[in-house]
This record gives sequence, C-alpha cells and structure tokens, in this order.
Amino acid sequence: MKKLRVGLLFGGCSGEHEVSIRSAGAIAQALSVEENAPKYELLPFYIQKHGIWQAGEVAQKVLQSGTPLQVDDSDNRWQFPSQAMEVDVWFPILHGPNGEDGTVQGLLTLMQVPFVGSGVLGSAMGMDKLAMKTAFTQAGLPQVNYMAIPGIFPKGCEEIEATLGYPCFVKPANLGSSVGVSKVRSRQKLETALNSAASYDRRMLVEAGINAREVECAVLGNDTPQASVVGEICFDSDFYDYKTKYTDGQAQLSIPAPIPDAVATKIRELSLQAFAAVDAAGLARVDFFYQKTTGEVLINEINTLPGFTATSMYPRLWAATGVSFPQLVDQLIQLALERYKG
Repeated sequence: MKKLRVGLLFGGCSGEHEVSIRSAGAIAQALSVEENAPKYELLPFYIQKHGIWQAGEVAQKVLQSGTPLQVDDSDNRWQFPSQAMEVDVWFPILHGPNGEDGTVQGLLTLMQVPFVGSGVLGSAMGMDKLAMKTAFTQAGLPQVNYMAIPGIFPKGCEEIEATLGYPCFVKPANLGSSVGVSKVRSRQKLETALNSAASYDRRMLVEAGINAREVECAVLGNDTPQASVVGEICFDSDFYDYKTKYTDGQAQLSIPAPIPDAVATKIRELSLQAFAAVDAAGLARVDFFYQKTTGEVLINEINTLPGFTATSMYPRLWAATGVSFPQLVDQLIQLALERYKG
C-alpha cells in the first residue's frame, strides 16, 4: 500500500511560533508510531518568523530540536518549496495570525489538496473574536456582555465603564493564547490596556469580567461532529494569561471536570452548536465559563486550531474520551480526506 504523504506545516509568522513547533513535534511523533507508520510518510514544512518556507533537512532539524532555527536567507525572496508538490494531504498546525485565520487555508484551498481543519470561513470566524461573537449571537448561544471597540475611533472609557463596569477584559480581536489581553479594574488601567491591545490589532473588544470556572470541550468531526468529555483549567494567577498557559506548573487540567452531569451534557451540546455556528470542520476546542452558584454556562470562544502538544487540553480531552493521540491524528487526516471528497 502506498503511503499517504502528509505535509506538516508549522512555525509561522505569529507570537505563537514556538507553540506551533511543539505541536508539530507531537504530531510527527504520532505519525511515526507502529499503527500510523505503515500509512503515512511525513513531509515537514517550517515557516520562519519572517515568512520564509523551509523544507527537507532544515524543517526536520527544527522538529527534532523543538526550537526556532535562524537561517540566513536575506538574499532570497519567498519561494514555494518544490517538495510541496508531493503532498497528498496537509496538516497545518500554525497557531495565531497567518495560520489559523483563513490565510493559509485559502492558499491550501487554491492548491486543491485536502487539509486538516476548518476552511477559510470557519478559520477566519474562529480567529476574529468580533465575528465569532456575532455568529454566536445569531445561533442563540449565551455569552458574557461585551463591546466592540474600533481602534481608529475608540469608545470613551466612560461608556465602557457604564456598560460593563470593572473588572473587565480588553482583547485584540485577532490574536490567540491571550496575547495582548489585559484584565483591568480602573480607568487608568483601562486606558493603558486599550492602547496595548490597539498595538496588536485595529479592532478590539472589551468583555465584562465574571466570577466563574473555566471549562473546555473538544470537538472532532465534519458534518456529524462529536464532543469530548469536559475539562477544567485551574490556576492561581489573576486570569489565564499567556504566561500561565505556557509555563509548566502554572495551570492544572482537571479531566473530566468535577461538574454535575447535566452541566457537562449542556456544555457538550453548546460546543457542537458553536462548531456549526462558525462553520468549523475537523477539530476545535470550545471554551466556557461555568458559574457554580447559578449553574449558568456562558460560551467564551472557539479555537479552530488549538494547541496540539502531548499535554495540551485538546488531545488530553480526547484521550480521556477514549481516543489516543496517534488515533486522533489519524482521524483528523481521514476527516480532511472525507471533506475534500465531499
């Protein structure tokens, strides 16, 4: 049987470059295990932080080292690696802007080759928090109160204070991993946070802060997706920021989450609704706020290309549901082929 050549696309031009490398390393290892090795041949493609694509030995070296590699290509313009023409199915694991926002998905769509994950629309809506929240509203999904803030004509702090109060969260519309996110409790901090978020994106949002537990659910599938068990993130920091997410020991994952069965069932149902609302495909992680005192569940966001390291929430949720990491990688590739044949 001829092996399927999997183009593993990682790195990228975003602040989540290093996380992408870690995710790619875990996927590469999963493709090499006994159950997958006879079916798949790995072709790695590494995108440097300034956008240059590297294939072959350079990409392999980055996978093996787990760290970004600086290559002197100052005299080279961007060129599409010739090895890309050999790929049967792409597995993009580019987190953040220029990776999970529909840009790369558009390129892969034009190449007319199957790829893992959502298409252009699902990726773009899943990345843009304002478009995402609009889609959730149309689908009738419960959310925290928020305000859209255009960076060019920002709303006055008085209006934000009157509408949302303190504490509140200021976020760039198009970034992941809590980059550029601030939790504020005063006018001075609010002004600083808005300026900070505006340095990342011309569109922002401000959300009301609530006292709630943070729980997450993983979705897998295309037209008939399935939802995993629910997990909870526990941490001691003020909120789940970038440092807490990616520093060992800063956050603990509780899987399954210690919540009532009825609440877990509701979260799984809402996860599938959110998946459909943004036209996602293949995979997604859906994040929620659970208020124990009232029993209320509010959707926070959907991530159409979540962290994929061996210790990330998405694969761990599926492992607890009965799908191992290598099986998960295999299923995602098969779902990409299924969607392409359509």
